[in-house]
Amino acid sequence: MQVVVDSLLTQYERAGKGKVVLILHGWGDNSKGWQEFQELINKDYDVIVLDLPGFGGTDAPTQTWGLDEYAAFVSAFLKKIRVKSEAIIAHSNGGAIAIRGLAQGKLQAKSLVLLDSAGIRTYHKGRNRVIRMLTKTGKLVTMPLPASFKNRLRRKVYKTVGSDMLVVESLQETFKRVVTDDIQSDAAALNLPVLIIYGEEDTATPLQYGQILHNLISGSTLEVVPGAGHFVHLDEPRVVANNIRGFLK
Repeated sequence: MQVVVDSLLTQYERAGKGKVVLILHGWGDNSKGWQEFQELINKDYDVIVLDLPGFGGTDAPTQTWGLDEYAAFVSAFLKKIRVKSEAIIAHSNGGAIAIRGLAQGKLQAKSLVLLDSAGIRTYHKGRNRVIRMLTKTGKLVTMPLPASFKNRLRRKVYKTVGSDMLVVESLQETFKRVVTDDIQSDAAALNLPVLIIYGEEDTATPLQYGQILHNLISGSTLEVVPGAGHFVHLDEPRVVANNIRGFLK
């Protein structure tokens, strides 16, 4: 399905009947990666999976965006299709967007599910400083090299330090803005039921993030899925779906 939101052609998938559950994907992902999981819960809910701007079939923003702009866009999208979300399920960077939007009143929901959520920026300060240093100095060091070689080298270096900066090259400035925006104060301000699910083997947003969020969000529930990585909903889709259905009911 497509709709124009704030001048951006926006792609989303919708299936099922019942109360609306909105899914927000992480950085570099899109609605196609959620088809199997969506089918597991759309028997009970009207499930909407949105392609965030710059990903999947949705136009990229024309300016540098941060969490605030993405949260405002999600709000505008829901208003455009005239629905109110009963719950939000958010993965990785989608979790940071949901936390910011709910804390600031841009988004409304009766409950929130965080899957391997990002947004804790103080834990890997050292790695982030390395990324910023590489961004500043890398251009000078590789300037004399052929463009194709420079691009391969940059991708290898960023992959080594665990950065998704080059997943969507046109959004590099947006990526840098997003990954330096901490949501811990927003998480502490949340006042709704929150289920936090993390893969035990997640290295992108490690389990420590989930424990921090659990401590910050009053009354939240933390579930750890053994053997699962960052894409916990793909590694153990039925386990995650069952936990979510039980939580929402």
